[in-house]
Amino acid sequence: MNPLARSIEELLPVRISSTFWCFILLRTTLVIFSIIVAFLIPFFSLMMALIGSLLSTLVAVIVPTLCFLRIVKKIVLSITTVALGIICAILGTYSSSSKSHKD
Repeated sequence: MNPLARSIEELLPVRISSTFWCFILLRTTLVIFSIIVAFLIPFFSLMMALIGSLLSTLVAVIVPTLCFLRIVKKIVLSITTVALGIICAILGTYSSSSKSHKD
């Protein structure tokens, strides 16, 4: 929430965005809006679980390893890490989708 809140604060005039009440009200409004969206969108938890299992693994494991491979050329270790990251992403996605069918 904080990056979104900071981006919105940059759009506001400085005399408003620098106040404590703007800080509190903006973040409270964003949290309330997120809760409303979570209740209104069907299968919101499934969608968030799938996004988390796919994108988190991609951003945290696979992309940095591919960048390291490109720079240092340690092929065996990097390929092993990428393969493990892909396997974890697949297992996480499977686990997320299978839990939603049981509910």
